[in-house]
Amino acid sequence: MADKAKSEQKIFERALEQILVRVFASASKARAMAVAYSGGLDSSVLLRMVHDYAKRADIKLLAFHVHHGLSPNADSWLVHCRGVCVSRGIEFDSSEVQIDRSDARGLEAAAREARYAVLGELCRKHGVPLLLTAHHQDDQAETILLQLLRGAGLPGMSGMDSLLIAPDLLGSDDVWLGRPLLDLSRANLQEIADIGEVSYIEDESNADVRHPRNALRQRVLPQLQVFFPSYVACITRSAHHIQSAQNLMAELAEQDLSACRHEGRLNVTCLRALSAERVDNVLRHWLSESGLHMPSKAWLDEARTQLLWAREDAQVCVSYEGRELRRYRDNLFLIPAGDTVKNTLLQAFQWQGELEMAFPDFGGVLHFEVANEGVDAQWLMGQDLRIARHQGGAELKLVPNRPTRRLKDHFQERGIPAWERRRLPVVYAGSALIYVAGIGQDCRIPSSSAKKNVLLRWVAN
Repeated sequence: MADKAKSEQKIFERALEQILVRVFASASKARAMAVAYSGGLDSSVLLRMVHDYAKRADIKLLAFHVHHGLSPNADSWLVHCRGVCVSRGIEFDSSEVQIDRSDARGLEAAAREARYAVLGELCRKHGVPLLLTAHHQDDQAETILLQLLRGAGLPGMSGMDSLLIAPDLLGSDDVWLGRPLLDLSRANLQEIADIGEVSYIEDESNADVRHPRNALRQRVLPQLQVFFPSYVACITRSAHHIQSAQNLMAELAEQDLSACRHEGRLNVTCLRALSAERVDNVLRHWLSESGLHMPSKAWLDEARTQLLWAREDAQVCVSYEGRELRRYRDNLFLIPAGDTVKNTLLQAFQWQGELEMAFPDFGGVLHFEVANEGVDAQWLMGQDLRIARHQGGAELKLVPNRPTRRLKDHFQERGIPAWERRRLPVVYAGSALIYVAGIGQDCRIPSSSAKKNVLLRWVAN
């Protein structure tokens, strides 16, 4: 039994060292790591193994405990965890969270989100770049089975990574999340605990089969074990194959995005040349880059049809998680949903020679740049000026030898989509339109022969 424990220790240390090489690759990273320590079997064994390694490798070790308040035993668990750390000389910190029991996602999901958010805060508080959790091989198999039952795609089916940056979980892209026990089973950890006389607590909620993971663990997996004794190893091996496939799809998405993207927009003609599966792959990757969750297949089917195959003059708009995917001419745009600028129609002002003037209600800053050509600065100071929303029907003459044209024609010539035009203000001097953001100044406004002129320029926030 002791020889087996040594073998398991080597498996763990090999995984941990691979994690540390990546995390501490930068000399600026503090040589410190923390264990998410609940006091249960898994995290207690992890803490023991990491503690032994950290002492030999001269790495600072901390333990962080999250007090959920969901169990009547939560206070005693906190006392237990603190006591273990004090006895071993491990720096300890904890934080209490309040879980919304009415959360529509369920208590389990709400608790998980709150726990990781607090752990991320504790890492930043103590300057720790690496958080270790005790997820093991059985957890990996359970996660993959749950994702399969939920109809997940490749990212969900690939299981948990041994190391990743998870800003959506930990609230920062400066903290790594490491799982060095993924190659060890729950039975392995039990053996290590028994041999090393590791003390741990039992969480009574683990027996509550109202939670999906507990139901799978208590009711389903024991039956799988009877008929498929090696199911855990087989499922985790499949996860590695799926991860490889997912990595290849990510590489293909990068290549397709590079071919189809220009200045942040996607070319429709380029996308139409791809198979439906590759288009979906590109859209998933594009949305993911903006921090959005993976869309469902049904959403992708509908979005692909509308965005790529609607008639040319259609005002296509597909909404997703507070964003809008819009098509204009031969391009797709991903923009914030709705108009984020206040609905201010007009604001009077006077210019007194400032280099710039901020107009928060219009979402930007109006710059006044000294130039040989443009509008007479002295004349402009004497005008009653107004900044306003773009209205239909207005006209602008940009150069003397070109005709006066409607703003709509100017916008179309420059390829400015209709939804962007709403954010581009116009400037009047009295009743005369003198400047339109995104287009330019009217050439008919007075210009100084002494070359004391200014050019107006709008910069959106």
